[in-house]
Order: sequence, then structure tokens, then C-alpha cells
Amino acid sequence: MRLTWVQPEDLLPHELAASRDEGRDVEAVAARWTAAGGSLQAPVTGASATPAGPELRALALQLLDECDALPTADTPAAPQPRELGLPTGVTDDRMLGAWTGRAVGCLLGKPVEKLPREAIAEILRATGRWPLDGYFTAVGLPDEVAVRWPWNRRSAVNSLAENIDGMPEDDDLNFALLALRILETHGRGFSTDDVAQAWLDWLPGGRVFTAERVAYRNLLLGLTPPDTARRHNPFREWIGAQIRTDVYGWVNPGRPAAAAEMAARDAAVSHVRDGVQGARWAAALTSAAVVAGDMRTVLDAAESVLPEGRFADTVRHARQLATGAPDWESVLDALHAEHGHLHWVHVRNNAALTAAALAYGDGDFDTSICAVVSGGWDTDSNGATVGSAVGALTGAGRIAGRWTAPLKGRLHSSIAGFDGIGFAELAARTLRLAQTGTAS
Repeated sequence: MRLTWVQPEDLLPHELAASRDEGRDVEAVAARWTAAGGSLQAPVTGASATPAGPELRALALQLLDECDALPTADTPAAPQPRELGLPTGVTDDRMLGAWTGRAVGCLLGKPVEKLPREAIAEILRATGRWPLDGYFTAVGLPDEVAVRWPWNRRSAVNSLAENIDGMPEDDDLNFALLALRILETHGRGFSTDDVAQAWLDWLPGGRVFTAERVAYRNLLLGLTPPDTARRHNPFREWIGAQIRTDVYGWVNPGRPAAAAEMAARDAAVSHVRDGVQGARWAAALTSAAVVAGDMRTVLDAAESVLPEGRFADTVRHARQLATGAPDWESVLDALHAEHGHLHWVHVRNNAALTAAALAYGDGDFDTSICAVVSGGWDTDSNGATVGSAVGALTGAGRIAGRWTAPLKGRLHSSIAGFDGIGFAELAARTLRLAQTGTAS
């Protein structure tokens, strides 16, 4: 068995890339690693094909410790909250649209997660479904295309048009459910330690990945936040925290700064710097989406919680590229040219793609989710965030039945107590939390 995302010889190449991205000098570390026979090729799926021997693995652990000891920049402070004049009342339909849209977008992206943009286009063209306008199907897919671009192994059995039976289990929904439980259990004043304990109590360790898997391991080793986010964690600025925070926005309708602050508390278990900014941005996005009247206002609110720096520049530039663009493919060309060097699960490339799809779709549900999924990278996570934001903006009643009917109004989950729960119940429980927060 080759466990992904935790083995030292697999973490070190990722750490070297992460450290360089942060501007830290790790060339001496890299030279010692290659001199001993280690590979600098970071495994795309989290585990190299062949395990390292005891001596090489021990060296990897030592070098990871040395990288951890290098000076690091702190996560920048949040800007002062701005009065945006957003309404704070949210309707049943818009809260249901948020949950339903998140599920639809996630489900659309599930079977092609990890596949590059060109693979997605080839699959769609081969099945006569280009450009993307519905759930993926294997019906009519030529064998040679299926072999060249295999579906996501876990997802193909329950996320293709011919086999969807309710919303299948997915970490993008699991974390939303967990956030709901944290709020219902601990209230709005929950702590980062409460989030960490919730992981241990309610979240199966095998259903977390990248930074979350490392942080989970660190919790089991006895570390506490924020050390759980830093020790041997080269994924600390990847997308994981950004996919966890929609609920914090939904329970703070029209209050993006409050949503972002909750998101930062959650993110600190596993992420730093841009990883935290992605969480803040997504929560502010969904906070505005359940009450705003247009996507421009939603994107403005999301940007309002970001400190100046690389992440803020990334999402703003992506938004500018896509606003009013006549051709989505040219937007994708520009985004991939700028961010294509990053791992497909990094936060910046995926946030850029998400911001661009929201700006390009301009509040149209179908256009937005199909644009972001056809862009590649973390397709299910990006589809979920875009679907959440646009579904909240439009309301459930305006999401077409061809998207919602296969969900059958319910979802599966590996979070105890939530498997088989209906979207209507989730929306009602979230709405109660939102109304309590507004009243206070």
C-alpha cells in the first residue's frame, strides 16, 4: 500500500517547490537530496511509485525538518472591515440554492478531477457534447479516448449521467457538513482547537487529502494548531481550506468580514498565508452571494476581505481577464499561461479560475459551472465553489431540473449523522444559524 500525501520521500519534493514559491532558499537542501539519490519530481497524485529505502527516507525526514526551520513570513493581517451596505436577510430559496448549487457544481466536476483541460475537451468532443452543458457520460466514448484519459477512479461509478443516484460522498460537501456541525455544537465563537477536535471526532482520516491529511497526521502525533499546519506540510498554500468555508459565509449573510474571520479560524488547522486567504475569500464570496443582487457585488465583497498581496492580485487579475470577455477559451489560455506551473490542487490557480468563471458567467448558473469545470485543475472543488456562489445568487428555483433531478434532493456523506440527509433540511438548519447571527 502506498499512502498518498504523507510519506517523507514524497513530501520533500513538494516542500522544495513550496519553499521556492515562498522565496526561501532551499538549493542546498535540494542538492543533498539529489546527491543521495532522491528525486526532485513531486508526485502529482501524492505518492511515488516505489517506496524509498530506510536511509533515503530518514534523510527526507531530516531535510523536511531543516526546511521547517527556515524563516517564514506570517499570514498577513486582515484589512479593516468595510461597510459594504449589503442586506442581511436571506430567503429559504437562496439558502437552498447555495447548498444545491454547491452539490451540482461538485458533481459536474467529479469524474474529470485531475484531468488536464485538453483531456476534458477531447472527452466532450468525442461524445458530441462540446462545449460542456451537462453531466459527463461514458456513453459513446471511444475506447482509445477512455484509455488515454481515464475518469477519476473513485467518482466514475456515481457521477456520470448514467449512474447518478443522489449526490455522492465528496470532501467538498463533507467539509460543509462538518462546518455546520461545528457551528451547531460550539456556536459562532468556535475556536481553531474546536475545529481540530471536530476532525478527530467526526471526520474519517481516509477522506482527507493534501494539507488536511498532513494536519490530521500532525494532530495524531500530538501537535496542536497552528503547528499542525506547518510541520512537514508542503501543501499549506493549496486549495484545501478554500473548499471548507462556504457555510461560514451562508451563516453571515451580507457580512463578509465576519464570514472571513470564521473561515480563518477553521483554515489555521492546516493552512497558512495564501491557503488562509483562499478560505477567507470563499467565505466572503458566499456571504455576499446569498443576499446580493448581482455577481459584481459578490466579487467586490470577496475582494474586500483580502490583504494586499499575491493572492489578492491573482483573483483581481483573473476577474479582469474574464469580465466581458467574448471567448472563454482565450481566458483559459491566459490563466494557464500564468498559473500552469502550479500543482493542480494549489490555491492560486484554482482561485483564479473560480474568480474568472464567476466574472465570465456573470450570474448565469449554467455558464458559470460549465466554464469553471471545462478549465481543468481541481474541477470538483471549483465547480462546488462556483455552484455555491451562483446558486445562492439565483436561488434554487432557477437551477434547471436537468441539474437537480439526478440529486433526488439528498446527499451521501462519510460524516456520521449526515448520510442521506436532504438539501431542504440542510438549508433550514443553516438558515436558523444565519437568523440567529443576524439577530445578535
